[in-house]
Amino acid sequence: MCVDLTLFPLDTIKTRLQSPQGFYRAGGFGGVYAGVPSAAVGSFPNAAAFFVTYEGTKSLLAGCLSGRMAPVTHMLAASLGEIVACLIRVPTEVVKQRTQASPVLHTHHVLMATLREEGFRGLYRGFGSTVLREIPFSLVQFPLWEYLKTLWRRRQGTQLDSWQAAVCGAVAGAIAAFVTTPLDVAKTRIILSKAGTATARGNIPLVLYEVWKRRGLPGLFAGSIPRMAFISVGGFIFLGAYEKVRHTLL
Repeated sequence: MCVDLTLFPLDTIKTRLQSPQGFYRAGGFGGVYAGVPSAAVGSFPNAAAFFVTYEGTKSLLAGCLSGRMAPVTHMLAASLGEIVACLIRVPTEVVKQRTQASPVLHTHHVLMATLREEGFRGLYRGFGSTVLREIPFSLVQFPLWEYLKTLWRRRQGTQLDSWQAAVCGAVAGAIAAFVTTPLDVAKTRIILSKAGTATARGNIPLVLYEVWKRRGLPGLFAGSIPRMAFISVGGFIFLGAYEKVRHTLL
């Protein structure tokens, strides 16, 4: 929750860089905390849902698969964790991003307008594209995080400190954030599009093709720098704190 709120301006800038109306029309550098109530409400249960599922699945599969299959275990656990977390994440993401791209509106106005125009289903616009963004992201980030921790632990011969786990999390997060940016662009376009348009149907290849036609490769990687900064710094703080608390409690 602290990570999401502290680094929220980076997320707003990323959303506006990816929005179809362009960065300055979407608000530019003004009102960078637009949509923060939605992020605050969703942050805690979203993270809790992910890690309860991730750790539970990892423990369950560890008894069934050999040590050599550890990367597969981490991938499956992370993917399942993301699917469960998206049940909470997507509604808050829809309201948050629409508010970020229309900073003159307040969060509750965007929420009520979405329910009025699209019904409850409108809050889950982009669910498929969010899952298809999060699973590849987790398939890169979490196995890489676990691998980097294992590599570092073997080299120094002792258990890692929480700051070392945090550094591994920051590196893994930055790499995963960059390679999945095109999927994030598609997700943002689908969420921000008007109901009834072709983009709103959620056809990811079609959305990416339209972005490619209009903006080329830079369009597909729009917002990659603030996205990498948000996730790498956030990963350092979040995963470092997570490791510290987990070792303290367990």
